[in-house]
Amino acid sequence: MNQLAIAPSQPLANDPFSHSSYLVQRPFWTLLGRTFKVFAPDGSLCLFVRHKLMTFKDEWNVFADESERVPLLRIKARQAIGLNIITDVFDAQTGALLGTVRHRGLKSLVGDAWDVLGNGEAVVGELLEDSNGLLRRMLPTFFGMPLIPGRWHLSLGGGQAASIEERRKFFVKEFELKLDGSKVNPRFAIATALLALMRELMRERG
Repeated sequence: MNQLAIAPSQPLANDPFSHSSYLVQRPFWTLLGRTFKVFAPDGSLCLFVRHKLMTFKDEWNVFADESERVPLLRIKARQAIGLNIITDVFDAQTGALLGTVRHRGLKSLVGDAWDVLGNGEAVVGELLEDSNGLLRRMLPTFFGMPLIPGRWHLSLGGGQAASIEERRKFFVKEFELKLDGSKVNPRFAIATALLALMRELMRERG
């Protein structure tokens, strides 16, 4: 079993990763980059991402707020191009590796899929798009609202550790992220959820 993605024995207190659910928002239309805001259950902003459009290798930070002064997580792809790109999730403060995922490439044509890699890069879990991604992307949205909302889940050791479900909203993309804190490191789960939603945006435009 991967000892990186698994939940820590002592959860962090008074930090943005201490919640069991989050609301992720991004504008339906963006010009200069992909912007994601992550809100705590009380509605307060707890995480912020601005993903640049023109980058040679996919690499981005998760910040504490919109000032982008305090990076908390760093997500970095090992390759610039390829079908089965491997992406690592790091603690931006310590540089510690929190977990690794590998995109399934051609197997993700109908719905996006990643393998969660553990020690020796053995597969210990998966991040899957549950809704029919190919069909959803063929159908137009209605003023930004999806006709078929997206759904994803993260599993570790054969059990579900997190889920993502898109909400029906006009002119904004909104997703609810729920975590099982006893099974997964919240930092890893949030990073992989954002990775899946960025992939969703890339395919919407592709």
